[in-house]
Amino acid sequence: MTTDKWADKKVEKSRLEASREHRRLDTPRDLHRSRLRRPSVNTDAFGVFAEQFARFMGTAAFLIYMTLFVLVWVLWNLLAPEDLRFDNYPFIFLTLMLSLQASYAAPLILLAQNRQEDRDRVIGEQDRQANARAHADMEFLAREMASIRMALGEVATRDFLRAELSRIDRDGRED
Repeated sequence: MTTDKWADKKVEKSRLEASREHRRLDTPRDLHRSRLRRPSVNTDAFGVFAEQFARFMGTAAFLIYMTLFVLVWVLWNLLAPEDLRFDNYPFIFLTLMLSLQASYAAPLILLAQNRQEDRDRVIGEQDRQANARAHADMEFLAREMASIRMALGEVATRDFLRAELSRIDRDGRED
């Protein structure tokens, strides 16, 4: 190996080490950092599921189902025989279950809201474009109407022709 190649490799190695030491936290690492493959997820299908889930959670049926679930849980653990109870009075397991449900519901609702926001943004942009086209059409029609009015100002109107014919007729009778 020549000294130039050796020096180039040494400089490159020191650059890599320096970049590792001074790596910023807001820049991504190399793409080949892990041997594990990330699972592929169909984001549209997952988004549709999130929207359906969020819509269902906003219904009266969901509120009724959740109320019935909590009532059955509480009544079972208060009124059932001691050996059949699985969650005594402070209902810690019920709290855990409701927290788990909320921890899954919140991100799904946010995902559904983000998708709706994206749709609203696209619709808003389409509305702005349609309004711009309508405004341009109205300006064009206003210019056309103005040019027609100017052209009509130079054209003899019916009243003008009657007046002129009456004047010629009077002049012809006087002679």
